[in-house]
Amino acid sequence: MLPRSAFGQTVFFVGALLLINQVVSYVTVTLYVFKPTFEQVNLMLAKQVKTVFIDWEDGVEVDSSLSSKFFEITGIEVMTQRDAYRNGLGQAKEYTLLSRSMSEQLNGSARVRISQGDPVVYWVETPQAPGYWVRVPLAGLSETKMEFLVFYLSSIGFLSVLGGWLFARHLNKPLKSLQVAASRVGDGDFSTRLVEEGSTEVIEVTRAFNKMSKGIAELENDRRLLMAGVSHDLRTPLTRIRLATEMMSEEEDYLRDGIIDDIEDMNAIIDQFIEYLRHHNGAEMISGDVNGVVEEVVHAEQQHQRPIHFQAEAHLPEVVMNAVAIKRVVTNMIENAIRYSQEAIEVSTEYSAKHRAVLVNVMDRGPGIPESELESVFEPFKQGDQARGSDGSGLGLAIIKRIITTHGGRVKLRNREGGGLIAQISLPIAKKYSSQ
Repeated sequence: MLPRSAFGQTVFFVGALLLINQVVSYVTVTLYVFKPTFEQVNLMLAKQVKTVFIDWEDGVEVDSSLSSKFFEITGIEVMTQRDAYRNGLGQAKEYTLLSRSMSEQLNGSARVRISQGDPVVYWVETPQAPGYWVRVPLAGLSETKMEFLVFYLSSIGFLSVLGGWLFARHLNKPLKSLQVAASRVGDGDFSTRLVEEGSTEVIEVTRAFNKMSKGIAELENDRRLLMAGVSHDLRTPLTRIRLATEMMSEEEDYLRDGIIDDIEDMNAIIDQFIEYLRHHNGAEMISGDVNGVVEEVVHAEQQHQRPIHFQAEAHLPEVVMNAVAIKRVVTNMIENAIRYSQEAIEVSTEYSAKHRAVLVNVMDRGPGIPESELESVFEPFKQGDQARGSDGSGLGLAIIKRIITTHGGRVKLRNREGGGLIAQISLPIAKKYSSQ
């Protein structure tokens, strides 16, 4: 039942504390302000009622010594029950506590009713005159005062909860920014630098995060620089070897062709290493049409003389992407399908309303991948050796996952019915479409 976020828990506990405070305040005001006030009013009314009924033996008699001026000034009236009902007794509400207090003052069973209005009217049936009601108007005592108290307490409670909500929001804003920045770092974006604000503890955490992010960025740069240097140093002797093979005699053509193939494989592996380490930052991403990118790749891959059937869903929403990186992803997916199958390749695009993402599917009729290895093949240098051979460096799917993760998307592999594999990538649609 409790909220799980720090923001929600803060608001909940502040609200609960204020609610308890409001209940205690209400009970306190009722018991120590309103109750004594009404008891005091009840006591004064009991004394006034006693002065009205002086003598009663053969029926009720109003003391003749009481001047008409007393009734005129006080507004007190004595009515039969019929007259009392005619003047609003039926709409009056009976109060047990006040009746009990009045009974103690009048030494008998008394009944007290109050009719709301302007003014509030006290109705008292005394034990000295059953069947007769004393009507006592009370100016300055109105139900609206109680309503004002309820309104006041409600307003204070609402404003307090609102203040607690704003305070919790301000308190958790740096944590939310930290969460977003951490997600970006996880996706390979190390450019985010958080503003150090908030409480002392949050500032320390933010400072540590900025330092960590900077260190990871420097480590990534050093790694890319190292790989670039290694690839450059390797390509120089490979080029010399390639030139040397060209000078070999015709009798050694079989050996030359093998050396050239090995050199090309090594160059391809070096390119994959560099591509895996390359960081595609957000500045390279723009809104674009996936169909155009996929169609361009399919057209380029037709050189393999393998049928590639492309089925594009019309009017796809645009996605924010690095077109060059997405081309590399689709190219890797198609080349994997060509490498591990002999039949036609099927490529399709579609829109998933459930995930609000554009999907790109590449399907083949190869041997597939064992279910237990569908997730592990995305690890660097990991291959589905048992099912799909061991050619390549084992970085193809790792590169795909790295690029798609940078785009905020997902990569999924699943085996097809009847044999084969479906490689699917999902790219979230642009925000202008998400809000529609």
